[in-house]
Amino acid sequence: MLNAIVALLNFVVIPATAYGAQLALGALGATLIYGVLRFSNFAHGDTMGFGTAVTILFTWWFQAHGITAGPLPTALLALPFGIFFTILLVLATDRVVYRYYRTVKAKPVILVIASMGVMFVMSGITRFIIGVQEIKFSDGTKFVIEPGAFKAATGLSEALSMRTTQLLTVVTAVLVVAVLFWFLKNTRTGKSMRAYADNEDLALLSGIDPERVVRITWIIATALAVIAGTLYGVDKAYKSFNYFALLLPIFAAAVVGGLGNPLGAIAGGFLVAFSEVGITYAWKKVVTYLVPESWAPDGLLQIISTDYKFSISFAILIIVLLFKPTGIFKGKAV
Repeated sequence: MLNAIVALLNFVVIPATAYGAQLALGALGATLIYGVLRFSNFAHGDTMGFGTAVTILFTWWFQAHGITAGPLPTALLALPFGIFFTILLVLATDRVVYRYYRTVKAKPVILVIASMGVMFVMSGITRFIIGVQEIKFSDGTKFVIEPGAFKAATGLSEALSMRTTQLLTVVTAVLVVAVLFWFLKNTRTGKSMRAYADNEDLALLSGIDPERVVRITWIIATALAVIAGTLYGVDKAYKSFNYFALLLPIFAAAVVGGLGNPLGAIAGGFLVAFSEVGITYAWKKVVTYLVPESWAPDGLLQIISTDYKFSISFAILIIVLLFKPTGIFKGKAV
């Protein structure tokens, strides 16, 4: 029984929790843009990719000069630079592209199409800067719980492991979400954003500057995207195409929770992550620990191969759009 629990923690609970935190941060940025600017930003995944690429470049620069973060990844020191330069790019994109469509009161679908164009341009810039190869840039202490030490201490057959990047992801996500909710609830700017999202016309009559709200929204959403992208990169590996592929589970998380609802984005992120990991995991090892040896299954007990894990996000997205388009927490219908 203990071996089964350890295997479940090792291969499902811990990785799904870290992945869910990454999706939640990404979905928070996407849902803020939808809630305040009223369109689905298809360039959000490539914003994560661009910001992570800049972070990697500064990580290499720090490492070349012997500057590290000790047991933590050096990418944490480079992260503010990645956020800063990505914010500059996103604000410039808003000024050149999106501002015109807001001025002429274009329909949301026009902004969505424009964001797809921005997505392709941003993807090209990212690949030009850092290439298309897989990059591992995590350093520092690898494990918080080392598998060999765990087996020696417990005497169990199954070894529990927790990577530093997994714990770092969860802790960072908790801190970022706490700061974001405090900002939205207690600051004048956060209240302005909420008022603008609830009723644009009434917010304008109250003297709220719409362009300022738009800028702050882009800044916060971009910072969330770069943090999520960097945490995903140090936890797994960086590859520019992966961030385009992440767009589907991120939007699935935002829609499941309720578009425009920050709390829903967090819940949706973990729901999608646990669904993907749980359905693609081969349950043979866990079941073998729980049943008599003669009952041990021959097959892997895997519902879907990991090659098709994004199909789970797609299925979740379709089901929610068909039966509950406002999501779990009753956000805005798509």
